[in-house]
Amino acid sequence: MQIVEKAAAKINLSLDTPFSHPDGSQEWEMVMAAVDLADYVTITTIPKRTKIEVRTDTGFLPNDRRNLAFQAAHILQTRFHVMEGVKIEIEKHIPVAAGLGGGSSDAAAVLRGLNRLWGLDLTLAQLAEIGLAIDADVPFCVYSQTAYVTGKGERIKPLPKMPAAWVVIAKPTISVSTPVILRQIDYKRIGHVNTQALLAGAQQQDWQQVYPYMKNVLEPITSHHYPEILDIKERMLQSGACAAQMSGTGPTVFGICEKQSRAQRVLNSIKGFCKEVYIVRTLG
Repeated sequence: MQIVEKAAAKINLSLDTPFSHPDGSQEWEMVMAAVDLADYVTITTIPKRTKIEVRTDTGFLPNDRRNLAFQAAHILQTRFHVMEGVKIEIEKHIPVAAGLGGGSSDAAAVLRGLNRLWGLDLTLAQLAEIGLAIDADVPFCVYSQTAYVTGKGERIKPLPKMPAAWVVIAKPTISVSTPVILRQIDYKRIGHVNTQALLAGAQQQDWQQVYPYMKNVLEPITSHHYPEILDIKERMLQSGACAAQMSGTGPTVFGICEKQSRAQRVLNSIKGFCKEVYIVRTLG
């Protein structure tokens, strides 16, 4: 049996961390959305007992237990005693190590796909709980819709979908280590997000009230090391984006535009400055 799952990229409309847990992990408070920049994950069951094969069309990703898609298959296989193997083929379109949740979205696609192929009948909430053991972004990617995300990433509250908008995504040619960035958070000095004000606008689908409250508390940390992040953000805003900010721990910056013509103008302003630039749509 075979199934193909779409694995959409995520963007952080807001990202805050109120405190850290005793184990060193972060408590998150985020509003996240999905965009139509996606990997495609083909999942095929195979008769080889418990074997997991992962293949990607890029040489940058591991195909073993370090791959989050592999981990997703392994955790379902182990937890539910499935005596069937699986082959996972990933067609990559989401930039790697970009703050767009590509690996997490691939893992979430595997969870959704195997849930159907193996007839596990798990709810999205149950899949999200399982996904937290893989990565903090996997629970959101299981839902892949505009949502308020709290806890360690496992509590997902769906929100009204974003209005149809165009999103310009730009990834500079730098690599950011998420653990390194997270270790630099200073909870005594961090400037928190007014998440409740942002949520009020989102609930009313009044996005003119959302844009002013968009904020990523990790942006100052990452941009301190890579100032080109702020350069891209400023170019987007000057070219007419309604809002622009870094996604996740970076380095990707996204700008939201309500018209395609404006998005094209934003893209034109930065494509000579940044090689990886995309125009995509928001997803409901």
